[in-house]
Amino acid sequence: MGENLQSRMRLRPVDLARPHGLSTQAVRNYEEAGILPAAERTESGYRTYTPLHARALATFLALLPGHGHPAATGIMRAVNRGAADEAFLLIDESHAQLLEDRRTLRAVESALRDLGPEAGESEVTVPGESEVTGPGESGPPGSPAATAAATFIGPLADRLSIRPATLRKWEAAGLVRPRRDPLTGYRVYGEADVRDARLVHQLRRGGYLLEQIAPLIGQVRTVGGLAPLEAALTDWRARLAARGRALLTGAAELDAYLRKREETQAHLPELGTPGDSP
Repeated sequence: MGENLQSRMRLRPVDLARPHGLSTQAVRNYEEAGILPAAERTESGYRTYTPLHARALATFLALLPGHGHPAATGIMRAVNRGAADEAFLLIDESHAQLLEDRRTLRAVESALRDLGPEAGESEVTVPGESEVTGPGESGPPGSPAATAAATFIGPLADRLSIRPATLRKWEAAGLVRPRRDPLTGYRVYGEADVRDARLVHQLRRGGYLLEQIAPLIGQVRTVGGLAPLEAALTDWRARLAARGRALLTGAAELDAYLRKREETQAHLPELGTPGDSP
């Protein structure tokens, strides 16, 4: 009976918004987006909410730091329409992305450990990968620049699983500095250039902007070691740890919301879901 009375407690949009520093319009927007269950309406047409809606809002805000807005929205929409399995899949995908980002960080750290001028150059030499495979800037077969110590834009883009246009963008930003083949005019990436491209690629995977990467690459070129990136790696590691903790917090809030829904629906089977109200 107590649960039933609590579930029927009427709350205004401002009652949901104020504890989180939100506007009442934000609450209405969240409802329209399916993040909150559909509100009941008074005879005058005003929205009225319940503690279930307050729990839904708190859950969404707890999910945001770990999952981001699109995934958190998808999770809440799925739960509110009774598709819990779909919500769990989205949660799994966020955890999988965090794991991949942790592996990327480890790969960056591993690559940087051997960034001395000589070790850095030998580390990126992979037999066969510098072969020229096609026309254009991929490099013509037999070009003088197609040696074991150099590669062209096409093979390098393939190696990094990016588009050649991305390498050109990085070059324009000063992050990679290929030379031009004197006979063909094609870009030729030496081993140091490949090293720089790999570092840029990994740091971009870590969420860094090109303007943030540029001074780091410049310092790596100057001193040839890990020290310039220590602060960035420490920050990256801390952000991954914060995301992991945020995922745990969001999971706890979501579990509480699921339990609240189950209890509420046991007493109020007529409670609507998004789209049920006029």
